Amino acid sequence: MSRLISYLGIALVAFGALAADEKKDAKEANVAPTSVLDFTVKDIDGKEVKLADKYKGKVLVIVNTASKCGYTKQYDDLEAIYKKYHGQGLEVLAFPSNDFGQQEPGTNEEIKQFCSSKHSVTFPLFSKIPVKGDQKEPLYAYLTDSTKNPATGGDIGWNFTKFLVGRDGKIIARYESKVKPTDTEMTEAVEKALGEKAQ
Repeated sequence: MSRLISYLGIALVAFGALAADEKKDAKEANVAPTSVLDFTVKDIDGKEVKLADKYKGKVLVIVNTASKCGYTKQYDDLEAIYKKYHGQGLEVLAFPSNDFGQQEPGTNEEIKQFCSSKHSVTFPLFSKIPVKGDQKEPLYAYLTDSTKNPATGGDIGWNFTKFLVGRDGKIIARYESKVKPTDTEMTEAVEKALGEKAQ
């Protein structure tokens, strides 16, 4: 009998610990994001990537891309700044989207092949996502939230809208499609961000 009581006690302790863990997970899941690094996304191969784990302390350029757009040649510009500044801590994160003119109709595998063969892309590519409307990816809901980010918020207007994010995960600036990643206004901002020390 005493052994049964002992087993029951152990089971209750284990159950209590499990319930506490679940409550902790639920609490963490409900915490409002305060930076880009709070998000988990899927890479082009479908693997989950916790941005904080992989990119904490880095300067990021986050961009929604498309393969059949008049701005598609900006893949080359993105690759150029990636190669130039990657050693200093720059990462370019590309999120293909079919939201504008259906200019990204391909599968993730097709997009990956296109970027590699046509533009020699070596920076990280992520799974195709919606970046506007009710179904928009949570990361993009945060990026475009005018309440949280009044200076850079607002709906994405077209492909190749670019967000510059500092080493602390906070949004520094937003550049619309017509601004090339290699334009002076953007490269100077990138260099300034790279000059800031990680917190």
